[in-house]
Amino acid sequence: MNMQIKVENLIKTYQQSKGSAHREVLKSLNLEIAEGEKVAIMGPSGSGKTTLLNLIGTLDVPTEGQIKVEGQLISEMSSEEMLYFRSKNVGFVFQFHHLLPQCTLLENVLLPSLTQKGDKKMFIQHAEELLTYLGVWEQRNNKPEALSGGECQRAAVARALLNKPKILLADEPTGSLDNKNAALLIDLLVDINQKMNITLIIATHSLEIAQRMDKIFTINDGKLVKWEQ
Repeated sequence: MNMQIKVENLIKTYQQSKGSAHREVLKSLNLEIAEGEKVAIMGPSGSGKTTLLNLIGTLDVPTEGQIKVEGQLISEMSSEEMLYFRSKNVGFVFQFHHLLPQCTLLENVLLPSLTQKGDKKMFIQHAEELLTYLGVWEQRNNKPEALSGGECQRAAVARALLNKPKILLADEPTGSLDNKNAALLIDLLVDINQKMNITLIIATHSLEIAQRMDKIFTINDGKLVKWEQ
């Protein structure tokens, strides 16, 4: 099995305020994820779940340690190299959809294409296919204010998939949804993982959601522990 993500001796510290001591969020953390796996990261608020996802997704850099993704040592990339790598390989879904209120659903999904070279018609076609697959095609010309929270979050998933990433990072993606829409979104994320062979890493408080993944890890006092199902 191809090891797609390898995290070795990862340390991340933050200075809490000017002049104060540093807080070590992640402590010599190690993690390996194979291509196409779906993995849950659990832990209480402030435990470092979001920090870990941001480091894997190149939104942040480690204090110490190495991160290899797709065979590339991303922890030593320049900011420009990280931006390029991220746009080609990583999709993000956050707790809140972050759709632009002045844009239609389709325009929001197409936003990642603005920085990409290529046939714009192909991007539009792919965006329409994703909106259809995610069940919000009929809402494509509406703005976020006219949509439900579940519809907005599914559009955010479509936006994350537009550039055909190899890895999808989902940070508490159901946190703002009711039970029905949360269940629908998780069904879709699992389906995406299986049908598109996209590696899925999800940070969640929900054991029910975590148990639908292949592996569960818990961050406890900055350390990563595998949870045996």
